[in-house]
Amino acid sequence: MQDSLFSVKDKIIIVTGGFGQLGAQYVRELHSRGALVAVLGSTCSEDKINKVFNDIRDSKNVRFYGVNITKVDEITNALDDIENVWGTPDGLINNAGIDTQPSAPPEVSGPFENFPEEVFREVVEVNLVGTFLMTQQVGARMKQAGKSGSIVNIGSIYGVVSPVQDIYSYKKEDTGVPFIKPVAYSAAKSGVYNFTRYCATYWGRDNIRVNTLTLSGVQRADQDPRFQKNYTARIPIGRMAQANEFNGAIVFLMSDASIYMTGANVVMDGGWTAW
Repeated sequence: MQDSLFSVKDKIIIVTGGFGQLGAQYVRELHSRGALVAVLGSTCSEDKINKVFNDIRDSKNVRFYGVNITKVDEITNALDDIENVWGTPDGLINNAGIDTQPSAPPEVSGPFENFPEEVFREVVEVNLVGTFLMTQQVGARMKQAGKSGSIVNIGSIYGVVSPVQDIYSYKKEDTGVPFIKPVAYSAAKSGVYNFTRYCATYWGRDNIRVNTLTLSGVQRADQDPRFQKNYTARIPIGRMAQANEFNGAIVFLMSDASIYMTGANVVMDGGWTAW
């Protein structure tokens, strides 16, 4: 029997970026605990649903939506449907985001002096503007309905501290072209923190809580072993995270266990920022 303090049963929770490595974990964990989960992704094809969520796709407690979170009309259409079927959301996890991986071409991962303006704008648009629009639209509905709620914005260690460029030095050794972890992701994610604090104070008396969950890197099978070695050397725990290891924090933040927490930053980074 699950502890009622951490219960999310029957809560209506939206997860953006819900088809991604971490988003899918949040969806599955919340669904397994009896939540009604709306999965938002930039694309939402039958093939994608079958590939990621084949075992729960037919559950009455999960719904799938293709939504560009930088487009208000697409957000509104999805929220209207969610409300018509289930009601006003209890929770929102702003998980959607884009970043530049070490496999990126040099034209988008070169020196800061040459970083393309259009790429900077695109990353900020998704990671920060998209978070703003989702929060604005969902929070407004919570407030109008007089419903308490929890909004979680997914942050990153690279929004708290600057990237360690030496981690990626092996790329120059391989190709002669350096990989520079770009500025756009850091700039966008850093903006999330004060956005969270603003919304927390703005909606505090409405019982709408807004917090940030800060994560470090997650291990994937397709990562270069040299990247994993360099990255892990920076982590006191001595390894990268497994994809399911943030689920406990998500349940905590979505449940009444965190009822008196708002405007906070919950850091789960293996100790990266403790150095």
